Amino acid sequence: MTAAPSPLSPLDLLERRPGEWIDAGAHLNGFGGFHGGLTLALMAAAMQDEVPDLALRSVTARFHRTLGNAFRVETSRVRAGRTVTSFAAQAITAEGTHVEASAVFGTPKPAEWRTFAPAAPAVPPPEECELFVIPPEFVPISRYLEIRPVGAARPYAGGDEPELTAWIRLLGDERPPDAPRLVLLMDSLAPSYAAVLSTLAVVPTVELTVRPGDGLGRADSPWILLRARTRTADADGWVDEEIDAWDRDGTHLGSAQQLRIIRSV
Repeated sequence: MTAAPSPLSPLDLLERRPGEWIDAGAHLNGFGGFHGGLTLALMAAAMQDEVPDLALRSVTARFHRTLGNAFRVETSRVRAGRTVTSFAAQAITAEGTHVEASAVFGTPKPAEWRTFAPAAPAVPPPEECELFVIPPEFVPISRYLEIRPVGAARPYAGGDEPELTAWIRLLGDERPPDAPRLVLLMDSLAPSYAAVLSTLAVVPTVELTVRPGDGLGRADSPWILLRARTRTADADGWVDEEIDAWDRDGTHLGSAQQLRIIRSV
């Protein structure tokens, strides 16, 4: 009897060619559908494949409908310039477009402009932080992640501040993050707003933007430190969240913004 093939991992999918149908299975779902960060990572990788010599500066996704397990990514070049090149992408199923994305790529140029980046918080290394396990029946893709929170804040613990900080990495991956890995990991913590909730509610992403930093190319560890903070939240449930990522040595790796909406379970 032939053994059943092993389930595809997030890294397996990131190595697939653009245009191929993706039928990964529910084990890569986030909150109720295919994981949003992995979706955008696949779309970013497909656009990057068109311009491998350019650097991804920003990528944004708008999630119109929940993705099932069979979809493909289509890309199109919007503009090619001497300094800036832009692309668009769609995640498409038999029912049409579910996710739209756009990306900005920059031509590397030697320069000596003054630089700025957020300073990393003072935290213990991941080895000194306790493992936090998300039940895979709640977030199936979590079985591919190792999360070690920093500080006392936890999702749905009824805290005072809508902020979460944690070390995170992809299990079984010893390489430092590239741009697609960063995009995936940026969306791998629980929503920061969940830190002030004491009852279960989902806070799905409506729009996600990730901007890799100059330090990403110098990353030398699979671990990244994420700090996610809710900037604003209104009475209708709309949440504006910002996320920053650092390497183990405090190098800033990139930033992200998410527009979320709170929904009762």
